[in-house]
Amino acid sequence: NIMSFSFEQTDKFSTGSLITRVTNDITQLQNFIQMSMRGFIRTFMLFAGGIICMLSLNLRFGAVIACALPLVTICVIYFLSKANPLFSKLQQKLDNVNNVMQENVSGFRVVKAYVKEDYEKERFGKSNDDLVNTQLNVLMIFSYMQPIMNIILNLSVVAVIKVGGIQVANGSVTPGNVMAAITYVTQSLNAVMRMTNMFQTASRGIASGRRINEVLACEPSIKDGSFNATTSIKGKIEFKNVTFGYVGKNTNIFEDYSAFFDSGKSYALVGESGRGKSTLAKILLGFYQPKKGCIFIDGSDITELGLVNVRDKIAYIPQEPYLFNCSIKENIRMGKLNASDEEIYNAAKQAGAHDFISELENGYETSAGERGNILSGGQKQRIAIARAILKDAPVIIFDEATSALDNETEKYINKTVMSVKKDKLILMIAHRPSTIETADCRFEV
Repeated sequence: NIMSFSFEQTDKFSTGSLITRVTNDITQLQNFIQMSMRGFIRTFMLFAGGIICMLSLNLRFGAVIACALPLVTICVIYFLSKANPLFSKLQQKLDNVNNVMQENVSGFRVVKAYVKEDYEKERFGKSNDDLVNTQLNVLMIFSYMQPIMNIILNLSVVAVIKVGGIQVANGSVTPGNVMAAITYVTQSLNAVMRMTNMFQTASRGIASGRRINEVLACEPSIKDGSFNATTSIKGKIEFKNVTFGYVGKNTNIFEDYSAFFDSGKSYALVGESGRGKSTLAKILLGFYQPKKGCIFIDGSDITELGLVNVRDKIAYIPQEPYLFNCSIKENIRMGKLNASDEEIYNAAKQAGAHDFISELENGYETSAGERGNILSGGQKQRIAIARAILKDAPVIIFDEATSALDNETEKYINKTVMSVKKDKLILMIAHRPSTIETADCRFEV
């Protein structure tokens, strides 16, 4: 379900929150379900069996249970009403801890470079303290409940002994019946006490279930169309009266924006930073939904097309190329999963990446590390470009994809890309004059 979200929907949930919901919240819900299937049934049988057996001895013993149960019920309802709101808050605090931890790991180099280790430790400590304090508040509430339940249990035993003593004196019951009644009342109330412990798990499981349901109930904001995967796309793209603005911002980036890009040509999208050049690419790929207007590919409205198939026809190289923690060969192969090794090598050569990859200890089998951390920015960009070249899509989008390359490598890649533009649409989002000059058309955004 998460993978079908638009960027607007993934922005709604933080990374740490989604991780918590997929891991910890599901674990809490599993614990609740397992406990419900085994613990509740067994405990209820002990409770019901104890009451039935006690009443079979003497109905007067039932008066003891009749007095004890309302007290127990009031106690359970009161403490659970206090604890239930804290379980949702507890999971939110865990979200915060995961968010801080995820940011610290991802931004490890920045933290080190700016000597902010102590600051980040303090930030993590604050989030962790909030989590611990919330957990302690929950434990404190239930720590009061347990002694009160024990008092009710002991008072019930005393009441059974008192009532039983009177009955024995009258000859209505035997001392053995009294001992049996004490056993049964203890069994019944112990079962209730076990249930209260189960209610703790149930309350947290229900709170986690609500959080999981928030994700499951979140329908993809961009609906898929009925595009035929066998239909070819030539790459003619038109933006018609498109209005778009990010959620939470008062102003729109585009107001009634229109543009046409023809296949077989290369376009340099230029303009000041923040004017929406990268946003155009994201809207085209269906990451965001325009507020108004239409986008056409080969004359068909993108909302009527299958997003998976449309994206399959677009090779996108983002500003910050993302490499997965697998071999360089597998990272390039993501452009075309059934590609042969020879096709991968050729794509790497066209992207100017073959030479430096060959010099690595394990060549193409070298792991790129998490987010490609063993490689330089320029090397990551070249691998991302190789991935796009391998995809051989009719539309190629370079989102400042050569910004970390030296001039010679950039010229080589531009020459390679321009050699295959015959039947492709190439959109180049760039600030460098050398990149802009290679394009057939310059387009101001």
